[in-house]
Amino acid sequence: MNRTQLNDVAKLPKEYHDFWMQVSHVIPQSRMFCDPLYTLAYGIDASFYRLIPKVVLKANTTEEIKEILEASQKFKVPVTFRTAGTSLSGQAVTDGVLVVLKGGWRGYRISNNGEKIALEPGIIGAEANRYLKPFARKIGPDPASIDSAMIGGMAANNSSGMCCGTADNSYQTVEEMKIIFGDGTVLDTGDKTSCDDFIKTHSAWVREIEKIQDEIHDDPQLTEMIHHKYKIKNTTGYSLNAFVDYTDPIEIIKHLMIGSEGTLGFIAEITYRTVIEHPHKASALIFYPDMEQACLAVQRLDRNSVSAAELMDRISLKTMEDKPGMPEYLKTLSPTVTALLVEVRAADPELLDQATTRVAALLEGIPTVLPLKFTAIKAEYENLWNIRKGIFPAVGAIRPLGTGVIIEDVAFPRENLAEAAIALRNILDKYDYKDAIIYGHALDGNLHFVFTQDFGQPEDLPRYEGLMRDVGELVVQRYGGSLKAEHGTGRNMAPFVELEWGNKAYLMMKRLKNAFDPKNLINPGVILNDNPHVYLENLKNMPQAHAIIDTCTNCGFCEAICTSKNLTLTPRQRIVIQREIAELRRSGKEPERLERLVQDFKYAGNQTCAVDGLCATTCPLSINTGDFVKVLRSQEITPKGYWVAKKLARHMAGVTGVMQWGLGAVNSAHHLLGTEKMKALTEGTRRMSGNRLPLWNPWMPSRGKVSSTIIQAEPRTDRKAESDSLLKVVYFPSCISRSMGPAKDDRDQRPQSEAVLSILAKAGYEVIMPPRMEGLCCGMPWSSKGFFEIADQKSAELEKVLYEASEQGKYPVLCDTSPCLYRMKSVMNSLNLYDPVEFIHDFLLERLEIHKIPETVAIHVTCSSVKMNLTGKFRAVAEACAEHVVLPEDVHCCGFSGDRGFTFPELNRSALASLKPSLPSECHSGYSNSRTCEIGLSLHSGISYQSIVYLVDRCSKSIVGI
Repeated sequence: MNRTQLNDVAKLPKEYHDFWMQVSHVIPQSRMFCDPLYTLAYGIDASFYRLIPKVVLKANTTEEIKEILEASQKFKVPVTFRTAGTSLSGQAVTDGVLVVLKGGWRGYRISNNGEKIALEPGIIGAEANRYLKPFARKIGPDPASIDSAMIGGMAANNSSGMCCGTADNSYQTVEEMKIIFGDGTVLDTGDKTSCDDFIKTHSAWVREIEKIQDEIHDDPQLTEMIHHKYKIKNTTGYSLNAFVDYTDPIEIIKHLMIGSEGTLGFIAEITYRTVIEHPHKASALIFYPDMEQACLAVQRLDRNSVSAAELMDRISLKTMEDKPGMPEYLKTLSPTVTALLVEVRAADPELLDQATTRVAALLEGIPTVLPLKFTAIKAEYENLWNIRKGIFPAVGAIRPLGTGVIIEDVAFPRENLAEAAIALRNILDKYDYKDAIIYGHALDGNLHFVFTQDFGQPEDLPRYEGLMRDVGELVVQRYGGSLKAEHGTGRNMAPFVELEWGNKAYLMMKRLKNAFDPKNLINPGVILNDNPHVYLENLKNMPQAHAIIDTCTNCGFCEAICTSKNLTLTPRQRIVIQREIAELRRSGKEPERLERLVQDFKYAGNQTCAVDGLCATTCPLSINTGDFVKVLRSQEITPKGYWVAKKLARHMAGVTGVMQWGLGAVNSAHHLLGTEKMKALTEGTRRMSGNRLPLWNPWMPSRGKVSSTIIQAEPRTDRKAESDSLLKVVYFPSCISRSMGPAKDDRDQRPQSEAVLSILAKAGYEVIMPPRMEGLCCGMPWSSKGFFEIADQKSAELEKVLYEASEQGKYPVLCDTSPCLYRMKSVMNSLNLYDPVEFIHDFLLERLEIHKIPETVAIHVTCSSVKMNLTGKFRAVAEACAEHVVLPEDVHCCGFSGDRGFTFPELNRSALASLKPSLPSECHSGYSNSRTCEIGLSLHSGISYQSIVYLVDRCSKSIVGI
């Protein structure tokens, strides 16, 4: 530890200091945090509560978890576990020790031909389904957050979703489980020896479980209440249904862990029985005159007739009216209209037709606003589901700045759904939440209601308190429903558990918690809490920081795709820190803490952000945190820095010339000294410079150049002479490809431009090279560093030259580097611009004779290509050229980010940590469409990555006579 870290540890309360010192023997310092920046960054989750942990640990192994729990018991320090932090009810926040599992716990095993899958808690739900896809299976739980939520949280909260209902949730589909309890004991429920040993060593626990079970069985009224409550969705309190569904204590413990929210122990692995993923689907969006008619329709449906039935009130539909791709008729609906979105699934088209006909017959006689119509066209039914999926994010986007979005989650018996939904709307109106929306999984009687609240205004708290009091009375006392259907109890509903379950059942839950965790140190205050006002305390404020990020709701959906997620901060965490900095600056409070956050953010938030913008592709609100970081960089520019940048921009030809000379010299040294000596020399030099000098690596490119000879298009026959005369393209080699040639061990040693010109000639294209090319640049290097004005000047200069070269936009323009092309497309409106992948796919493949090579090749779709929706075309081009194509699904942005791969190589290393293990041993070459990305990909895969144009050129020749 450095001096600053030692000071942070020294400031911890004694029990936390002693805890830290003990666990530091098994957890590396790089995964331990007690500083202001990281504790705040990790402290915030998707809920509307704010508690800042004193210590944050990233634990990756069973041994580390056991050590953490042992130290927790020894020093009486509370511990909370968290996976993705997408939970909404305050069950994963703490002011004690936060143990983060994200980034580790990635193991899985598939057995019984996909009928079972064992998963560690750090795997994202959608990833599990991807592993099961070849078997036409999936896991049962299907929460809306499945693309971000992780298995540990999904099991611990008994998450369900739109289709799984109460039949396929974690409780119903859990097969086995590995659990680490607070005393360090590991129980493997699938191992008889482990179970027998546990029963012997924990006989007191077992006796208490058996005693509670006997008391429930001896109370018919309580037993009946338990049966009733779990006919609908219910995650309020502990899973008391385990006591009536099972007699074996191990089975009871296993099922008690589901929905326990990390308060009874740690789920180290869960084995699910999987469910069938039917390949054929059809959906219908049905509009009813009012809520009552929609709910009557729901009562005619069940899981045998439809897989999902989603209710949406008129206000929720209104939030989606102006979204791209939404049907125009949404704007014409009357104020009382309520929609029902239903889906049916089947094994083949014939069975699907039968299913849709059956549903139409079941709903016949209930008046609709528009005719009922099913669609089995993928694009059409996905657009219908985009309406449903976009509702919650849409509220976040249109909410008043500074307010938070609260989503509550209740369930009613289906026979009471209509009157209960109307009563719920009346309560919302009573407390002036008139813009609140109501929607949900109607097939399960599960309704969500969403509203905005400014917790920075204390006078609003009584309004929220009154709302929750009346909702509790409505759900529990009037209709015998669930106060938490699928989002978990958390802190949000902990004070109301006794209201829902009654005193006897509540005391049983307290005895259960005491048996498993007698010192109340495992996620205390969650599910059970004696503080009646805990749901009104530690509420999260949402201060404004910048227009780009102010709409963020902290959902965390951006984190899975983030380049720096396992190195420093994620987009959500960057926003959390910047909001805190903005608030501290406004208030003038805690100046020392403010200064520390500003200083620490420079590396963690700014320098290690790849600014690739992929976070916007998974953010429900399309927030591009990379663009915000560019703004921060622009604010740090000094007059001298601006002068230097402008000077370089004006002398671009000289800059590229110096780069070419330097790379040539370094490449010569590499050949002369050899890799090992070169590596030792450059690493030592970099250390001596305080890491100011870029880091050399063995895949550093040689001197780049542009082919001076235009390859003539091959002669064509008269059959297409007229069309061939129009086959012209302007080719602009980017400054990167002009400067950087192949690396020493690259497979193809030709300049990239030579390969481009070769395939264009084979396809019969006449190539136009822009004049004064050596001084041209798209502006991206300046934009990424915050020199926006200079970047726009370079872009405008390039656009003018390309416009003239293309005869005022008559001919297409091809740029050979994807990130540069993306920049050009975003600022140039007068040109038809193409990336190599798109141009090859759309124009060249049909004009080339392709001979597939009998090889396995890897491809990497750059972040700019992803944003241009080129993934499918990239795969198609590669598959046209090679028999086997590998696209590692867990690799997103490579993190090279222009020059970051040289200046902050740890970002590239972290981003590509899973690349090499993802490639089969028979894969010896890779292809992409960005020269700098290819350097990092080669370095961390051990194989040569080059432009896709090399592969196409290698596999193609002209078609004779076209």
